[in-house]
Amino acid sequence: MFVDTHCHLNIIAPKQPLEPLQERHFPAIDAAIEEARAADVTTIINVGTDLIESEASIMIAQRYPDVFATVGVHPTDCNDLPKSTHDTMVALRRFVADKERNKIVAIGEIGLDFYHKPYEEQKQKDYCRAQIELALAHNLPVVIHVREAADAMLELLKEYATQGLRGVLHCFQQQQYVADQVCAWGLFVGLDAPINYPKNAWMRDVFKNIPLEHIVLETDAPFLPPQKLRGKPNRPAYIPLIAQELADIKELDVAVIEEQTTANAIKLFNLDI
Repeated sequence: MFVDTHCHLNIIAPKQPLEPLQERHFPAIDAAIEEARAADVTTIINVGTDLIESEASIMIAQRYPDVFATVGVHPTDCNDLPKSTHDTMVALRRFVADKERNKIVAIGEIGLDFYHKPYEEQKQKDYCRAQIELALAHNLPVVIHVREAADAMLELLKEYATQGLRGVLHCFQQQQYVADQVCAWGLFVGLDAPINYPKNAWMRDVFKNIPLEHIVLETDAPFLPPQKLRGKPNRPAYIPLIAQELADIKELDVAVIEEQTTANAIKLFNLDI
């Protein structure tokens, strides 16, 4: 069995951004989950990006036995939030206070993004720190987004590396020194379909050197489809394609990739599957 450790089923649903999830949105989610099950993707972690989508993530997890939720605020969503993190953190703490019933297995998607402009670096860092501290307080891992901010992210994570921090750098597209450091801290890296894009030979070299014990598989669906499906929405069912790409890079049988990455996901997210 495979685990898709990062998916946005709430965005696969035909709804507008920031529109609350409604019953009419679920047929598309039903179809994506059934398709995933048929491809032996038996567990999906659905990732929140703001308060509305975090609530949608909880609703989806509560509806399906093989889906779990994360809650958090994405760095690019910080622009629309107050400078103070207080109100946002009150809302997130309310979700996490009942984490078992809400099936919350991580805080995220959090992090730093200096690619999308305009951005407020200090505000992103404040929200990221506040959410890491929430995760530590509730013994949860973090799901970290990093884009054109690797050094700043490492500097921030270093503050928490000795405090029991657990987590994954989602959709890892960083240089070898970043991989080496986060693995040394015991963190994981998420592998997505861009590993097989023609321009990303350098990424394949990096992942060849990352220990398999530090890799989890993710789709980021509906974003970032595999190369042969570019232009179409990504799906959780495509996890085996990513696994095969990693197997080719590491010259291993795909069954080894399946077994180890699933074990990694269970360990990272403390999954009972």
